[in-house]
Amino acid sequence: MTGPETASSAEETEAEALEQGRRLFAAECRFLLGVARLDQVPGDDLPEIAFAGRSNVGKSSLINALTGHKALARTSHAPGRTQELNFFVLGNRLMMADLPGYGYAKAPKEKVAGWTRLAESYLKGRSVLRRACLLIDSRHGIKDVDLKILKELDAAAVSYQIVLTKCDKITKSQLSALLEKTHAEAAKHTAAHPDIIATSSRKGIGIAELRAALAALAAPADIM
Repeated sequence: MTGPETASSAEETEAEALEQGRRLFAAECRFLLGVARLDQVPGDDLPEIAFAGRSNVGKSSLINALTGHKALARTSHAPGRTQELNFFVLGNRLMMADLPGYGYAKAPKEKVAGWTRLAESYLKGRSVLRRACLLIDSRHGIKDVDLKILKELDAAAVSYQIVLTKCDKITKSQLSALLEKTHAEAAKHTAAHPDIIATSSRKGIGIAELRAALAALAAPADIM
């Protein structure tokens, strides 16, 4: 049985994690560079996280919501806007990578195949990568193309966390059912983080919780 003191301690720990996340993402975030080849990626001085997912899943919108910048990462209603690996430095403590989307995009098939290979190669070969945030559109759930990426990350032993996007577009009961189904699928994958975060970039849902999760992976502030 959980006593009052234990519950209070857990609440304090959660509150501290949320505050650490708020502080980190209140720091300056700047675009570093976009690359089209793996030999162009920046050095490995900072811990790194990556945002991956199907085209038009909301990667750029989520980065903008996390950092509080409306146009830090370019967004578009047309799938396939992000065609490079785009790197951002947050508070000189964390590197963030916005990856090209995989799956359908409004671009020639050979281009889509090229940037999909780039993203997959980056995810499997980036030694400094602490975690990949695998974004899943709440309206559609995990598709076959997502399962392919999950299995590849499992095989490469790359830690990843499923982040549901656009959760304001479905009902509470639909979201509850989706979370249950997604947790069941994640439990089958060896590299999947057990916590799944439902977010809405438009309404700010889950943003504080995701900030806290990512802040735990950043370099300590006192050594920078």
